[in-house]
Amino acid sequence: MLNEGDVPPSTKDSAFEQIVGALDYPMFVVTTRAGEWRAGCLVGFASQISIVPARFLVGLSNKNYTYRLAAVAEHVAVHLVSRRHGELATLFGEWSGDDIDKFERCDWRDGPFGLPILEDAAAWFAGRILEKVDMGDHVAFLLEPETGHAPEELGGIITFADVRELEPGHDA
Repeated sequence: MLNEGDVPPSTKDSAFEQIVGALDYPMFVVTTRAGEWRAGCLVGFASQISIVPARFLVGLSNKNYTYRLAAVAEHVAVHLVSRRHGELATLFGEWSGDDIDKFERCDWRDGPFGLPILEDAAAWFAGRILEKVDMGDHVAFLLEPETGHAPEELGGIITFADVRELEPGHDA
């Protein structure tokens, strides 16, 4: 018997999935480097979580190549991608670094801390990894932003609605 105010678990899960599925989060491409190896992936679980000190949280699937490199890296770069460069979202969202070198298929340069910086990104920042926390099928990387580039106006950036139909390179 349910107590007053209790909601059956299936209803809770359904409501949660419906709510988060309706949100239109910004999407990011996260890149990193460990030694000579580079990696990057499309990320939807990311947010600023503190103003002072500045902190940003990125969730990486524990099944993907980018996670494995970030787990041993000191820094990552977080890129915003404009809608006019949607091919970057497709490249970094649908393909796995286990199968291809994504950086052979886009323009990039070595940036701060040796990180690969996407030339067609609308904006980016590089952050030092302060902490990693297992969150289930994703690991949360707590970042301290250290440097980056942002224009006066970002324009239209890639959001979840733009990539909803992509087939991920890995399961969550």
